Amino acid sequence: MTVETMKEYKKKNDFSYAIGVYPTLELLKYRIETVSRVLIHSKGIKSDGVRKIKEICLKNRIKIEIASGEIDKISQSQNCYAIGVFDKYQSPIVEGNHLVLVSPEDTGNLGTIIRTMVAFEIDNLALIRPAIDVFDPKTIRASMGAIFQINYAYFDRFDEYTKQFDNNKLHMFISKGGTTINSVVYTEPYSLVFGSESAGLPVSITKQGYPVRIPCSYKIDSLNLAIAAGIGLQKTFK
Repeated sequence: MTVETMKEYKKKNDFSYAIGVYPTLELLKYRIETVSRVLIHSKGIKSDGVRKIKEICLKNRIKIEIASGEIDKISQSQNCYAIGVFDKYQSPIVEGNHLVLVSPEDTGNLGTIIRTMVAFEIDNLALIRPAIDVFDPKTIRASMGAIFQINYAYFDRFDEYTKQFDNNKLHMFISKGGTTINSVVYTEPYSLVFGSESAGLPVSITKQGYPVRIPCSYKIDSLNLAIAAGIGLQKTFK
């Protein structure tokens, strides 16, 4: 793969990239075996973060390129000093506690949710199609590289997920009705299930588990997905 082929990311590509110094360091820390090369901006040569990246790459014989113009084009930013290029990989979810997103639509929300998962030590993410791409560079950047610490899996239907993990207690997060989150006790293994930004959870899915509501002011109709997921995840942390 050449720098030329990296100008525009597409879901069908077998590679992606971590944009920024910190996401690149996270990539090198947790998924170094997937890294094919690292691009460095001439403006960042003397920065501490870039020095760390270069040390890791030299130690592990990972190719480094000074590619300032390509970084500017890919990142669309004047303050990006590094991009880690890596091969997409599989890291299937395993038995345990899960976060389940049904048809998530926004890369920024997905990245923020992944970062919050890591903060509260939930390692498994299930995505029910249609769903956005976990390896979209915008998702990776929003996660600040936290994506490289989690397991993920896509399912065509919700019942496909529940069939595989039929022992998990399903907590369905809805905007109206249900039990308030303050009264809910998570019994392991559990799954926290959230719907899409635009439509929430379909009724057919909600009926399969225990409905949970996050109480808030009547002045709004619902919370942002990433905020709601963060509140649900925080309750899991001990």
